[in-house]
Amino acid sequence: RAMTLIETAKMNDLDPQAYLADVLDRIHDHKINRLDELLPWNWTPTTEATRENAAA
Repeated sequence: RAMTLIETAKMNDLDPQAYLADVLDRIHDHKINRLDELLPWNWTPTTEATRENAAA
């Protein structure tokens, strides 16, 4: 399952590490009816994830 998430992130031109770190940080308080926002093709990074990605 983890590899599926990583490969799907890559297919959507995302940095898999930044994507997974951000989603895992946000998922615990994300509304259940809005989980589709965290899917790789809908994901918008938080400001912190954007900074980490730019620094890499």
